[in-house]
Amino acid sequence: MEVNISGAKIFYTFPFECPILGKFQITETLVVSWIVMILITGLCIFLTRDLKVENISKRQALAEFIVEKANNFVLGNMSEKFRYMIPFVAALFATSVVSNLISLIGLRSPTADLSTEAAWAVIVFIMITKEKIKAGGIGGYLLGFTQPIPVMTPFNILSELATPISMACRHFGNILSGVVINALIYGALAVASSALLGLIPGIVGDVLAKIPILDVGVPAVLSVYFDWFSGCMQAFIFCMLTTMYIQNASEG
Repeated sequence: MEVNISGAKIFYTFPFECPILGKFQITETLVVSWIVMILITGLCIFLTRDLKVENISKRQALAEFIVEKANNFVLGNMSEKFRYMIPFVAALFATSVVSNLISLIGLRSPTADLSTEAAWAVIVFIMITKEKIKAGGIGGYLLGFTQPIPVMTPFNILSELATPISMACRHFGNILSGVVINALIYGALAVASSALLGLIPGIVGDVLAKIPILDVGVPAVLSVYFDWFSGCMQAFIFCMLTTMYIQNASEG
């Protein structure tokens, strides 16, 4: 089993090769991403079954609560004309949250692979560019790179390209750092457990030193921040930046 530059395992490489994209590979990130999509799709089907107008179930109440929060988030940060963005932002947030939290069940988070956030950022960048062209036309969009003076054109182009790069790297860096820190904590506690329990004389100490007792409990407490809080917060920030950038682009 191979490992690519992002650290994700490569399960299968197709024999044919694309001249532009190179070899087609099924990686751990791709497999877990499909699992995330299946989980979200299954949850949506479960929550939207047997919808009623009156005497709604708790399941339907939860679905309506989620929809209401998505509506308020998008319309509150953008405007009524961007109502069509609600499904996209909601799907982006759900995918990010589930991808971040799936590491809790032992799977490698797809967001710990930069290619995932890069794909999201490219989509958002295309939407931002579309709004800028829609607001000022192609000529106005290109002319904007020469403001306030033509000599600033290269810097304005770099600033434009920095938007998707910064969005992707910010999300990726925070998630990957959480994965790395958790791994270091597990390793350090295992070593500490072996050293402390190894001080017990006799066969009892020899047996207990091989059991990473300190790995029980402490990492779970720390994962409340690194997995739950940080994962949800990064998804929120990415969606917040998405709505803000698109809103600002529409204003010209």
